[in-house]
Amino acid sequence: MILIVDDSSVARTMLREFLEPAGYRMEMAENGRRAWELLNRSPEKYVAVLLDRVMPEMDGMEVLRKMKSHGSLKVLPVIMQTARRKDHEIKEGIQAGAYYYLTKPYSKDAVKLITAAAVNDFMRYKSMLDEPLDGWADIPRAAENLYHFRTLEEAQIISNVLSRECPSSEKVAAGLWELAINAVEHGNLGITYAEKSMLLEQGRWEEEIRRRYTLPRYAARKATIKIEKSGGEIRFRVKDEGEGFDWVPYLDISPERVFDAHGRGIAMSRHKSFHRLEYLGKGNEVVATVQL
Repeated sequence: MILIVDDSSVARTMLREFLEPAGYRMEMAENGRRAWELLNRSPEKYVAVLLDRVMPEMDGMEVLRKMKSHGSLKVLPVIMQTARRKDHEIKEGIQAGAYYYLTKPYSKDAVKLITAAAVNDFMRYKSMLDEPLDGWADIPRAAENLYHFRTLEEAQIISNVLSRECPSSEKVAAGLWELAINAVEHGNLGITYAEKSMLLEQGRWEEEIRRRYTLPRYAARKATIKIEKSGGEIRFRVKDEGEGFDWVPYLDISPERVFDAHGRGIAMSRHKSFHRLEYLGKGNEVVATVQL
């Protein structure tokens, strides 16, 4: 269920018409106060919230702050709808926990793409936590506390298991998996940011990942996760065999990229999952630190 929150009946109707053909179920709230009543009553009911920023009674920012201080709602993705594209307002929303944005007037394709990204990210997170760990015994170990993975499925299992060494293991699992996904798709399989944007628009992202697994150039590549414990810290060292990348712009979600359907994983990991996140060398190795 998606909750659409907007004081404009025209906007609510338009969003419903855009999203219904994709099979989403939706519930409507005409202001922030009503939205908070619905969210607080049934936090497990929703997979995303499309939230208007400027509303009477309770505005979108207040709803967002309430969600991020609620145990069950703080991980629910919020897509902030706004007619304002001022950098400082977008940064305010990002800092409060809105990592997805739509601008008014709406583009049908943008609504579908951003909503799909938010819902898929959330469902991927939930499935990772709920998945049985039957494949753990098949994960290859290169040495003590050093694990190999090649596929996204293997990355999911390793992230889930190793995160259990930490407090707030669900947050760590989500962040570790984002880093592992980056190691597979951008690192070992060489899918660029622009290519992923195109593949998501065409609905071919997973298909292309499966295709590249079979190509001689990429087939033998593996990534590793090493877990290290010392000095009251747990460190996860994730390394791939790719060419590296310019990682600096991705440590934070920038106003320029906030309207894209992807590109949030590293920043979300840094701010929500770990106490420190450090990329090394050319960018194909990252150390994520959790303080005990």
